[in-house]
Amino acid sequence: MTVELTQQGDLAVLTLNRPKALNALSFAILKEIGEAIDRVADMDVRALLITGAGDKAFCAGADIKELRNRSLVDQKRGAELGQAVFAKLDRLQVASIALVNGYAFGGGSELALACTFRLASPNAIFGLPEIKLGLIPGYGGTQRLPRLVGEGRALEIIMTGRNVRAEEAAQIGLVNAVVEGDLMEAGTAFAAKFTRYSLPVLELARRAVQRASDMPLHEGLEMEADLSTLAYRTNDAEEGMAAFEEKREAQFKDG
Repeated sequence: MTVELTQQGDLAVLTLNRPKALNALSFAILKEIGEAIDRVADMDVRALLITGAGDKAFCAGADIKELRNRSLVDQKRGAELGQAVFAKLDRLQVASIALVNGYAFGGGSELALACTFRLASPNAIFGLPEIKLGLIPGYGGTQRLPRLVGEGRALEIIMTGRNVRAEEAAQIGLVNAVVEGDLMEAGTAFAAKFTRYSLPVLELARRAVQRASDMPLHEGLEMEADLSTLAYRTNDAEEGMAAFEEKREAQFKDG
């Protein structure tokens, strides 16, 4: 299988399994990724880890041969497919963590950008090189990258098509951390930092932050007040506040 979905304890693990092709994306594989994310929504898990098989690449981007000699309609539908698949991660109840081992070019970078968090191995290299082909990113790169690193830096990366190595990626906020050692173990440990909390409340926090860049500050504050009020109405909020007063560990039940 080119896209494998497994469960390890309370984590789902999605693996792009085309190491000989550097885990490159085809339109068929994009659909497989979308179907796998849909299955995650029905699994009893608390986070999703996404990685690429082998040690050379997370995902080397689109299959260029598929992109040539296509009609204008097919080209637009291709971009919309990639955007729609990666947007499923935004709507997923649980957070996602990209474990970037090696190359993450083009659509590979865009897949990582669509995840909630990104961890990188020291050999990770990010890039949106579409400009070198006379193209621009089409799976969300022009929208998600500036939200992470700022407009000026995003424009520079996209308009030059240059590579961003792991150390720089951490410095500019493109990744949350560079990890020495086993990336899967690091991803599991990273997820453990938040998965013990209430899933409904974690989702409310993600929704609030995700929408921060989509609206003026006064509207964002109103939205935050609404979502904060929803959080107060959960049983987990009652348990959390009671546990604080009683000086004990909270026992959240996702309700």
